[in-house]
Amino acid sequence: MSPRKIRAALGLALGAAVLHAASEPRATSAWARLDASGRLAYLPLPTGDRIMDFSSAGYMGGGVVLPEVPAKKTVRPSGGDDAAAIQAALDEVAALPPAGGFRGAVVLERGEFQCSAPLTLRASGVVLRGSGSGAGGSTLVLTGRPHVCLVLGAGDRAAAHPTGAPVAMADTYVPAGARTLTVRDVKGLAAGDTVLIRHPVTAAWVKFMGMDRLVRDGKKETWLAVGRSIDSERTITAIAKNTLTLDLPLTDALDARLLAPIGATITKCAPPARLAQLGVENLRIVSPPQAITIAEPQDQAVRVGAVEDAWLRDLAIVDTINSITLGAISRRLTLERVDITHTVATKGAAKPADFSANGSQLLLHACTDEGDSVFYLATGAGVTGPIVLLDCTFRGGGWIQPHQRWATGLLLDNCRVPDGGIDFMNRGEMGSGHGWAVGWAVAWNCTAKSFLIQRPPGAANWAIGCSGEQRTDVMPFQHTERLPAGIVDSPGVPVAPASLYLAQLAERLGPAAVRSLGY
Repeated sequence: MSPRKIRAALGLALGAAVLHAASEPRATSAWARLDASGRLAYLPLPTGDRIMDFSSAGYMGGGVVLPEVPAKKTVRPSGGDDAAAIQAALDEVAALPPAGGFRGAVVLERGEFQCSAPLTLRASGVVLRGSGSGAGGSTLVLTGRPHVCLVLGAGDRAAAHPTGAPVAMADTYVPAGARTLTVRDVKGLAAGDTVLIRHPVTAAWVKFMGMDRLVRDGKKETWLAVGRSIDSERTITAIAKNTLTLDLPLTDALDARLLAPIGATITKCAPPARLAQLGVENLRIVSPPQAITIAEPQDQAVRVGAVEDAWLRDLAIVDTINSITLGAISRRLTLERVDITHTVATKGAAKPADFSANGSQLLLHACTDEGDSVFYLATGAGVTGPIVLLDCTFRGGGWIQPHQRWATGLLLDNCRVPDGGIDFMNRGEMGSGHGWAVGWAVAWNCTAKSFLIQRPPGAANWAIGCSGEQRTDVMPFQHTERLPAGIVDSPGVPVAPASLYLAQLAERLGPAAVRSLGY
């Protein structure tokens, strides 16, 4: 049986365990469990914070079958540089009128396509489809100067634009995982409004997090600059008096005592100008082996900019570096069966990140990565999820390690890192002062060679039902005090439900939503 068929069979078993009673005995965790009525129950911290509902991650907000888009244009390999011909076909389809949200697919016939320049999807409703990601399918061979193979949408310059005045929070504390909050005045706000919830970076909060003392080689490092804010884009679904209900839970707590004098605010905004309904599927991307440092020019696979409701499906990627970047404005994306392989490692101390997940509502499903000295998953500064990795496998001496400066809302669900680590940690002075990399992260029924689960001040990280060595480390560089351990529950014994994400999805949208993922 092929690896993908084995993975599909495992997925069916995983889904059955979520929707029905699992045949094998499993432990339960008070932090998230099925109660007597079959509904999920959560144990909050004393402050009210809890494991959030991650089920909105993915295409169209989760639980939706990825579409099959009709072909409108076909491209054959020429034996020479095919970049211009493929780009012309993409632009031709981009000029078609949309029908049902889609303009059509450009289909690559079987064979090798040489590409010396990036291929860009510039309009909504366009799909690039190959004729298979395996041997005998469609292969994009990167040639010429190092470049990104595929670019979806523009960059992240099209951020949300405030259209109203900031409204102050009335709550003294809003817990992580909450979908409601109270403001001092609802004038100018209405159900359906897009808003930015702004967590200001204050000197008091930075000090509370212990991030005001980062010094490397005698020079002070800045974790997060005081005066900036960490923004979460949300939609108001209901207003009752001064209480707002949001479409998605908050991935971080809002503590008024640490956020003064500015305080957390909510601001009506115009959503970013995103492209939508884009897809890349059923093809292979191959780079020449790159035994270089990550500071040198490099071939990369896919970069996603200001895009929503899009997918990457059935892709095989070989020897690209910093392979896939999902930008900060991207949201509601599904990456399904994206397989990355390295035949050589990069040079130098700094390591690349194959899946760089910096948007919101991101789902990586049944993806794989094989290589040494690589961050299989990394996140950037101020990323607010939810971000979910479901049933993914990463082989080699690498790490799943949220990378820098306070990402929140990450779930690793039934993921396997047999030769490497899963680290929810304080990276201290690593990089340029990455510090606390992640909070409110959950590893659920995962296996790894090792886990480093640390607990940030005023927050939590969980490892539940996970198997592997549990490490307790100091902050890197000139530090000796061990950091507080995160919450480790049922070590070595898997818990029910078998998949937290699928259980949350089934509870929110019903069994059909789980079946949309093939379970």
